[in-house]
Amino acid sequence: MLRLMLDINGASALVTGGASGLGEATVRALGAQGAKVVIMDLEHQADKAAEVLEGIEGAFMPTDVTDADQVIAAVEKAKELGPVRVLVNSAGIGWATRTIGKDGEYASAHDLDIFRKVIDVNLVGTFNCIRLAATAMSASEADEFGERGAIVNTASVAACEGQIGQAAYSASKAGIVGMTLTVARDLAAVGVRVNTIIPGLFDTPIYGQGEAAEQFKEKLGAGCLFPKRLGFASEYAELASELVRNSYINGESVRIDSGMRMQPK
Repeated sequence: MLRLMLDINGASALVTGGASGLGEATVRALGAQGAKVVIMDLEHQADKAAEVLEGIEGAFMPTDVTDADQVIAAVEKAKELGPVRVLVNSAGIGWATRTIGKDGEYASAHDLDIFRKVIDVNLVGTFNCIRLAATAMSASEADEFGERGAIVNTASVAACEGQIGQAAYSASKAGIVGMTLTVARDLAAVGVRVNTIIPGLFDTPIYGQGEAAEQFKEKLGAGCLFPKRLGFASEYAELASELVRNSYINGESVRIDSGMRMQPK
């Protein structure tokens, strides 16, 4: 029988934002498949990353995804562990600010530095990791079908239905969706696939903890189509794993959102 899946057992994988939330679940899923996982996250996440890596062969590399030298260091670490086969980009930031203020003053319009920061981390940071990890993948030995690796990016339903105040966030995530097919076409020459996940509302630490947080998440879940709940990080990780393994999925942006469509606010 022909091999239909990318084999990552014994290979190395890089996961940005891997110390918590969607990234953490992905690290665990890839580790369960035998991958040696390098968590790329901010330095203050070192203790959390160590917990995630318990029972998983891998390493933590403090990484600002916009810093080329730090990303290269993480990729080099992955190369020490095994051939680089996987990159999952799940690091990102958000910001809510309306385009103009209520007072009609120029000074109250959306801060350009904030806009640039969100674009820099979410979009430029994603591409930075892609270009450097894919360079390492291109030097790896290909399988019998010419495949060398797979990349999975994380966008957001805000890329399609951004809410009021999400101009920067929506633009950054729409940029990820927009470059997915183009980069997949670029990297086809070296046998590296590129896909993007478009998640809806997921239960991650971003909502905080405690009774108030649970009530807020329950309210958000009521707006989902079906199931009427927030997504589980493990559900995202399962999709990420499938996009890594399935060798015939390439250049796609896939929604995972219960069928919901975001309202203006």
